[in-house]
Amino acid sequence: MSRAANLPGAAHLVLVDGVVHLDPEPAVFAAMLEGWALQQRARFLDMQNTIGPRVRLVQRFAEFTNQYPWQWQSADVEAFIAHLRSQRPRFAVSTARSYQNTLRLFCDYATDARYGWPTKCLDRFGSVPAQILHEWNTISHSAEYEGDPARRPLTYDEVQQLFDAADGKVEEIRSRRRKGALAAMRDSALVKTVYAFGLRRQEARGLDLADLRRNARVPEYGRYGALFVRYGKSSKGGPPKRRTVLTVPEFDWVVDVLDHYLEEIRPGFSPAKHSALWMTERRGRISLRSIDDAFSELRQLAGLPEELDLHCLRHSYVTHLLEFDYPERFVQDQVGHEYASTTSIYAGVSDEYRNRLVQRSLKSRLGRLWGTES
Repeated sequence: MSRAANLPGAAHLVLVDGVVHLDPEPAVFAAMLEGWALQQRARFLDMQNTIGPRVRLVQRFAEFTNQYPWQWQSADVEAFIAHLRSQRPRFAVSTARSYQNTLRLFCDYATDARYGWPTKCLDRFGSVPAQILHEWNTISHSAEYEGDPARRPLTYDEVQQLFDAADGKVEEIRSRRRKGALAAMRDSALVKTVYAFGLRRQEARGLDLADLRRNARVPEYGRYGALFVRYGKSSKGGPPKRRTVLTVPEFDWVVDVLDHYLEEIRPGFSPAKHSALWMTERRGRISLRSIDDAFSELRQLAGLPEELDLHCLRHSYVTHLLEFDYPERFVQDQVGHEYASTTSIYAGVSDEYRNRLVQRSLKSRLGRLWGTES
């Protein structure tokens, strides 16, 4: 076999020659995982959100098979996916594909002669890793959207129910003179802000006070004319994408929401010089889990379906902007989508909106026929 190159993650760089391991198989496997992590870090992939979960999945697969990569066969991955489906009745197609892609990437790394693992495994164990995923045991991508069909944009009435539940929770805590009113008011403002600007969860969490921007074209909104989003979804190992989201007139009620939060609620957390917009009682930035928990509780109080999650508010934002007749390109820029097709997947315009379009088209056509087009 060809000589391994000095690439990040190469076997001879993570597996020291001349060292005799009492239990060589787990030692080589651990070095292989370390090398794979180094290879991904060299591509600037995120350790916490990308590399870590990938490594843990490979470890989980190895535990399931009770074998090492140089012993794996295609039947093993097929049994693994079948096991997961039996344990989780709602195991999503997209999740299964993600798992298969991760295992395929690891096998690509382990079988690449440039990293030296085939030679190391052959010398030590008499067998080499193989690519165990192929077109016959992986899921083909046949549709643009493969998420849970129960997840959808909220209707205007459902959004109002959610906001009423948030405000009602504050009043209920106050009436009983219980602790937690401050956090409840923060959660209410946060959820409303997520909807009013179409934010992802991480984008909302990462907001700082400095990210509140003025819009010279709409001076009446003051410091709430726009949000500068610095933690947008990254792609292909790149840094988080940035964008500016303008406050639109249909959602300008968020100006009062944010002003009330900053003037009367946030100071109650004693933030001192902390820059985070959304604070906790421990004077730190709110966690992603706390945001999820807050939305889940409000959804339950509002009596909304449990399939709806915080991200559905982003879908609602896209849908409602389109129903307000904003151009698709404007909506795409507001939510930070690279492709218009992604924005279209988010949209779920109502029958009422589509009927308005039909009536508008009929009126225009009849006007032309009778020479009275306005």
